[in-house]
Amino acid sequence: MPEDLPEGLPEDLSDRRLGRLAGRIAVIGGAGSVGPGWGNGRATAVIFAREGATVFLADRDKESLEVTARQIREEGGTAHTTVLDVTEPEAVQGHLAECERTAGRIDVLVNNVGGSRAGGAVDLALDDWEGQLRTNLTSAFLACKYAVPIMRRGGGGTIVNTASASGLRWTGSAQVGYAAAKAAVIQLSRVSAVEFAPDGIRVNTVVPGQLHTPMVEARLAGQRAGGDVEKLLAQRQARIPLGFMGDGRDTAYAALFLASDEARFVTGTEIVVDGGMTARCD
Repeated sequence: MPEDLPEGLPEDLSDRRLGRLAGRIAVIGGAGSVGPGWGNGRATAVIFAREGATVFLADRDKESLEVTARQIREEGGTAHTTVLDVTEPEAVQGHLAECERTAGRIDVLVNNVGGSRAGGAVDLALDDWEGQLRTNLTSAFLACKYAVPIMRRGGGGTIVNTASASGLRWTGSAQVGYAAAKAAVIQLSRVSAVEFAPDGIRVNTVVPGQLHTPMVEARLAGQRAGGDVEKLLAQRQARIPLGFMGDGRDTAYAALFLASDEARFVTGTEIVVDGGMTARCD
């Protein structure tokens, strides 16, 4: 494992290979990372490849995307990469069509793209509100829109959308655009799960809480703690009943379960990955 990736999970969890996605074609959006470490997308890509999937990875950051792909290839996995903006309809449609041409089908779609901007209903600029909806909600909608017909032709599949605990409750700061968009992602999944169930397509959501991902150092500390990373980490950890923060691998293992045959009877629901934070009353 590269030296710039953090430790955290026991060895039997961080590098296990059970073949749970052997032979599957998985498309993962937001597969890069804003910095060194286990972001949700990078962790999902690496873990899906370790479990036997051929992964088609997309991100707008070419360099970060290649870091993810390089690790997968160095471990013996197969990764294809596409640099694109997942809020652009023609780019998304073209990417998914190319995946089908290359692999013949799409078995798993993971919509992981997201990013928050501070501000409540009064403070957040209209352009920022609309940008938050495009990034966090429209990106998932577009991927579902163009992947579902491909999955139908292939006889079914599974979609995993990534939301956020901010879509369930107040998580410490006003970020109304992000919270509203992520709440909508959950309902997008529920409605789609019922509509596409007759096609053999399952749709579920992973809801991460306040994880220690590269986003903390790269963006959130500057937005919310004056650049003081340790202060922000302490604030976030204090909200978690388990007393520690997970990382992107925790999100990835939840997505892995939902994508696997072990979840064959699971659709239209959510797995909350937050150490108990949203279950608290205070």
